[in-house]
Amino acid sequence: MIDDPREQSPDDASPQLVWAEDGSPRSGRFGDVYFSKDDGLAETRAVFLDGCGLPQAWADRAAFTVAELGFGTGLNIVALLDLWRRARPAHQKDGGRLHVFSIEGFPLTRDEAARALSAWPELAETAAAVLAVWPQGAPGFHRLDLPQWNAAIDLAVGDAEWALEQWSGPADAWFLDGFSPALNPGMWSPEIMALIAARSAPGARVATFTVAGAVRRGLADHGFIVEKKPGHGRKRERLEAHLPSPPPSPVPPRHVAVVGAGIAGASVARALIAGGARVTVIEPERPGAGGSGFPAALVTPRLDAGDALIAGFHAQALERARALYSALPGAVIAEGVLQLEQAPRDAARFDKIAAQDLWPVEAMTRMDAEAASDRLGEAAPSGGLLMQGAMALRPSAVLEPWLAGAERRTARVAALLPQGDGWRLIDADGAVIVEADAVVLAAGWGTAALKGDTRPDLPLAPVAGQADWVEGPVTPPVAWGGYAVPTGTGLLFGATHDRGQTDLAPTAEASARNLATLAAALPALAARTEAAGPSQSRKAVRATTPDRLPLCGGLASSGLYALTGLGSRGFCVAPLLAEDLAAQILNRPAPLPRAARQRLSPARFTDG
Repeated sequence: MIDDPREQSPDDASPQLVWAEDGSPRSGRFGDVYFSKDDGLAETRAVFLDGCGLPQAWADRAAFTVAELGFGTGLNIVALLDLWRRARPAHQKDGGRLHVFSIEGFPLTRDEAARALSAWPELAETAAAVLAVWPQGAPGFHRLDLPQWNAAIDLAVGDAEWALEQWSGPADAWFLDGFSPALNPGMWSPEIMALIAARSAPGARVATFTVAGAVRRGLADHGFIVEKKPGHGRKRERLEAHLPSPPPSPVPPRHVAVVGAGIAGASVARALIAGGARVTVIEPERPGAGGSGFPAALVTPRLDAGDALIAGFHAQALERARALYSALPGAVIAEGVLQLEQAPRDAARFDKIAAQDLWPVEAMTRMDAEAASDRLGEAAPSGGLLMQGAMALRPSAVLEPWLAGAERRTARVAALLPQGDGWRLIDADGAVIVEADAVVLAAGWGTAALKGDTRPDLPLAPVAGQADWVEGPVTPPVAWGGYAVPTGTGLLFGATHDRGQTDLAPTAEASARNLATLAAALPALAARTEAAGPSQSRKAVRATTPDRLPLCGGLASSGLYALTGLGSRGFCVAPLLAEDLAAQILNRPAPLPRAARQRLSPARFTDG
């Protein structure tokens, strides 16, 4: 078993495809076909879709989850989505939600998958949508959105046992479609069977093409009722299995109050609404009144050469943020951020980061001083690391669309009071702002203003930061000890970093510091910025944690959650963390591996 997919080199992950004369792919690694020569689509429909009782199994469900071992060409999932499009739950006002979790140790490229799927023109439209979001195959978890059909795919690239250990589940149906047990026994091991059972919902169904005795016994030993069924084509038999417990009862939509309307609160609102929840957002001023209210923001990951888990989390977060922001008109100002070396050790550190297989191909590119100078249009003080997936963002183009589906309250939450199975949010005068089933604290440092016995004891510290901006000068996004970011009409630069301060009044002294920081790295740009005239200034307070990692998860009180402590990485990490938090609140499959969720949980500061 591979404990972590990041231990697997890119060469180890190749499927070693061989194309037959009839155009079908075969795995050279395992010496097996990806689908039957007797019409692979017909086999998928007979073995997996009919074998799991679809579409009848999801007919009365608001949400349904299918898990698959062996993503391969994507044929099973494309066929599943094609069926979902035609036979979604009719009684659900939004047509229900389909979630897919699939595992692939040796992913195909987009072009390879497109070639394989082209054999079925009747799937062309659905296949095109899946291919449009096809990941580049870096190890780890990847969320692929298909919002046009209320569907999402979480693809785990790596070892099957690792992926199942890290996935939260639960699945309502399983497609077991690894290469045959004789050729790929690790995909059918007793450990895998135990994990399938552990990640199954009540009444879960399993379908597979094989009737191997070890598979039948493995499922039966974990409570599944196993039956042989007539096979497809030249295969005499196949398997269906199910848990005898009844499927879960329908759960009414939850009402969740989100405190804060910056990038954390807006991300949570978007994720919860996408999951079918009713959401009320409470903000005392306006969206982006805190740290998310500058005219531009950098979307950059934490660069970690030593901590594989945290480096992998930030790679996943950046990929997710990029996908979501790119779908919003006018949100992305510029793509690619150059991180300049600040200390002698940075050169070797950046070399290690650029070599990490966490990132898509060429996502991290080393630049020497000459190449950095060419990019910036003036002499760079050093070389650096060009983060191709990072970007400059227009926050206002993100916050309003993501808050659009939420109810809004303009109020300042002073206290939280338990109320039956939910919560009552109170203002400073004792008036009730709203009652909700659950509450998410996403107000950054504003959380510190809460009063009462239920105030969460979060290890947050304030850091005040002032940034300045002018009209006219432009540059590609660049960061060092400071940063310079295009706004679309000019330049944002800064920022101060004053620990322990909470005063929000901008000062001329802080503006002078920001200009001096810019001049020390890029004097020509600083001169153009100074000549552009007086700058506009703004100060905000960020919330940070002792280990400089976010807080995301449930708190000690039931129904109370937090997404905070994002520091300067909010626009990078908030979208993914919000989806994971929404999954916790709504009991849906989560996008984060379990190890990352545990590492970022508030419990790390409270549990012994």
